[in-house]
Amino acid sequence: MNSIAEHIADFLKEYPPFNHLTFQELSEIATSIRVVNLEKHKILFQINDALHDSFYVVASGVINLSVIADAEETLLNKCHDGDIFGLRPFFAKNNYMMTAKAREESIVYAIPIATFRPFVANNSEVLNFLLESFATNTPNPKDKENLRGKLISDNVYYSVQQSEMQYFQSLNYNNSPLKTTITSTVIEVAQLMTETVMNNVIVCDNNMPIGIVTDSDMRSKIATGRFPLTTSVDKIMSSPVITVQENVSLAEAQLLMIKHNMTHLCVTQDGTNKSTVKGIISERDLIIAQASNPGVLIKEIKRSQTPKDLKQIRERLADLIQNSIHKNIPLSHINNIASEINMALIKRSVELSILELGSPPARFAWLSIGSQGRKEQLLPTDQDSILIFEDVTPDKYRDVKDYFLKLGKKTTATLEKIGYELCPNGHMGSNMLWCKSLTDWIKQYNSWMNTPGENSNDLSSIFFDYEIAFGEQKIEEAITNTVFKNAKNNTLFFDFLGNDALRKNAPLTFFKNFNVEEEGPNKNKFDIKTRALMPLIDGARLFALNYNIRGINNTYQRFKQLAITDVKNSEIYLNCAEAFLILSKFRTIEGLKNDDSGQFINLNELSKIDKEKLKNALTPMKELEELIKSKFQLTQFS
Repeated sequence: MNSIAEHIADFLKEYPPFNHLTFQELSEIATSIRVVNLEKHKILFQINDALHDSFYVVASGVINLSVIADAEETLLNKCHDGDIFGLRPFFAKNNYMMTAKAREESIVYAIPIATFRPFVANNSEVLNFLLESFATNTPNPKDKENLRGKLISDNVYYSVQQSEMQYFQSLNYNNSPLKTTITSTVIEVAQLMTETVMNNVIVCDNNMPIGIVTDSDMRSKIATGRFPLTTSVDKIMSSPVITVQENVSLAEAQLLMIKHNMTHLCVTQDGTNKSTVKGIISERDLIIAQASNPGVLIKEIKRSQTPKDLKQIRERLADLIQNSIHKNIPLSHINNIASEINMALIKRSVELSILELGSPPARFAWLSIGSQGRKEQLLPTDQDSILIFEDVTPDKYRDVKDYFLKLGKKTTATLEKIGYELCPNGHMGSNMLWCKSLTDWIKQYNSWMNTPGENSNDLSSIFFDYEIAFGEQKIEEAITNTVFKNAKNNTLFFDFLGNDALRKNAPLTFFKNFNVEEEGPNKNKFDIKTRALMPLIDGARLFALNYNIRGINNTYQRFKQLAITDVKNSEIYLNCAEAFLILSKFRTIEGLKNDDSGQFINLNELSKIDKEKLKNALTPMKELEELIKSKFQLTQFS
């Protein structure tokens, strides 16, 4: 081994995942490594460049990784000594999604993927490092604090939760694969593939996979003359077949293909080659699946020019939610992902309205309220919003308000085309009641909170669940300051909210049966929104305002925070948090099944176990009700 290779191997052994390899293995890799010298600001690769045949490790200097978002370059990460980057060729076939540029004079080691791949396949520690790092987007899943060297994900626009989604995300694949038997000849298989326009066929014995033939096999073994057309198919098939279960995730499938250097995976009943064939996963399926990745969807939203474009993305979000629930991903996790995409859709809808109307005459904030304000909108329920514009002089007020009313109408119309129905109660920024100046909104909240009985007709508790979707953050902060200032020691307000929270009809009868609808189109169905979810939502909001919990609007997270704030009653809050997730999942599954809001559950379609699970989830509500009664003086509005 030459001295340069020895020096490289000596360097690499200090950093994961190379520290899981022997020095002899590192030495073998090092002989193929290319040393790249980069001047300051030199670009190694950039967005949309074709993938290189190597990935990179920083030997010295600093490499900046960046993306272009909204016409601005955004720095994602800085790579220092021992950091790995440029791993995209391992996981995808499409071009680079980020730019790698030297921040200062730097030296990087280019490690050929073809050389390194066998060491990934043969070393579980190396494979696990790549798998966990790719799945969680963390520098080192084993040691987040004392890390020397890290892997930088080449997936962009993702939060930690979003990149985790790629690990859990289920795949759509061909569930009607071509199958043949071991006695078939190559020419018969070739004709079958040509007639069906398929590039692969599974060789089966009693419908269990024993091999696979692809276009590549035909080119390399038949077109080259190595085997005649009359050869039996077992002579050219790849065997054994790599098999997976039906619910394999995107990242799991990618890493299995890397490990075994395969382009196809066979889906079987139990994930082994001793059970029935259910389908075939190809590299193309992985690329298509990546197009439904949350980060990709947000990127496409930013580029969309019409409501039709945005509607298609909203439909893909529904597929993502359905797949995630099928995969049993925690609902709190799915909420985070869906919320980011929903917010991006709303933001783009506002932007398209501004592009049509021209620049706003004043700064403003578009706030989503209700379920989207709480980051709980998994189903395309109706839209709720308010529009707040900064104070202007009296002579300009009318013109400014006219502009923002037009903006509200265009935006809500766009959102309706995307799939969000108009609010039947008119709680939208297009309504002149809910489109006004900051001072007018402060007066509105002051009135609601200080004289609640006098304004109960237009006071909806959803106005206290809001999240900024577009505009000036300071305007939202001014509203928040007003709310919590008025909430302090406001016995009358909490009396009103407390009674409102307890006004919903009980979910269960005296004999512990479900309280179902007695008439109308939903007769004999259970209203899970009004009777089960809303009491929990109202209770979480009530206590969050009382305990001055700011910046947390999500019901599940509010209960979790309340368990920390009010330790004495933590068990009640934690039970309510868990109940909320279970009930939300029931509603979401119902909504996805019927393509509606999921508000009414058909109990006859539930199994006995699910009915019991649903009933058990309602138990904490009684404890929450008693806690509300004991905490607040519910007298005047009772």
